[in-house]
Amino acid sequence: MNLNDMLRERNMSRYRLSKQSGIPQATLSDIFSGKAKMYRCSAETVYRLAQALDVSMESLLEPELSAEKRSSFDVYRSGVCHLVKDMGEVEFAVDMLERDEVSRLYDKKWYPEAFYMLAMIDYLCNKHEVPLCSKYDELRCQRLKKTVYPSSAVILDAATNTDEYKEQALKNATPEFMRFNIVESEVENVC
Repeated sequence: MNLNDMLRERNMSRYRLSKQSGIPQATLSDIFSGKAKMYRCSAETVYRLAQALDVSMESLLEPELSAEKRSSFDVYRSGVCHLVKDMGEVEFAVDMLERDEVSRLYDKKWYPEAFYMLAMIDYLCNKHEVPLCSKYDELRCQRLKKTVYPSSAVILDAATNTDEYKEQALKNATPEFMRFNIVESEVENVC
């Protein structure tokens, strides 16, 4: 439960929270706007807020500390490929299917990551002649609106003022990834 939810549950205004906790309204404004992170506040500030709200300090800090941070797509892509390499291809696919990682990412509206994960699972299943999981058949009919290219191709094209590297990446793109409008041509080299 975040700070706004706690106030709503207690029918408390920010002004009243400021008065009861002794925390200046400007500080609370920074916390509520996200300009100041709760976990970076002084222990005294967190303690005073916890006392005023009659909650533990941990419950104030937990929403920020447990929130999954979204990394860039290239970092995500690299992490997936390294995980495949570390776990083994079949083991990776089985683990991601058991954990339903595709649905978790899709539900968070992290569509590039969800489609990349599904493409990787499909690629590995096809490579090892394992039937595809039918649970994701509906997702397989979708695709990203905008094509996602490897950042290296984008950077090289920008530096050379051409589309040569994107075109080359497209020619070598793996079909399981292209289905989702993701240009991935280095699965074997990265993984």
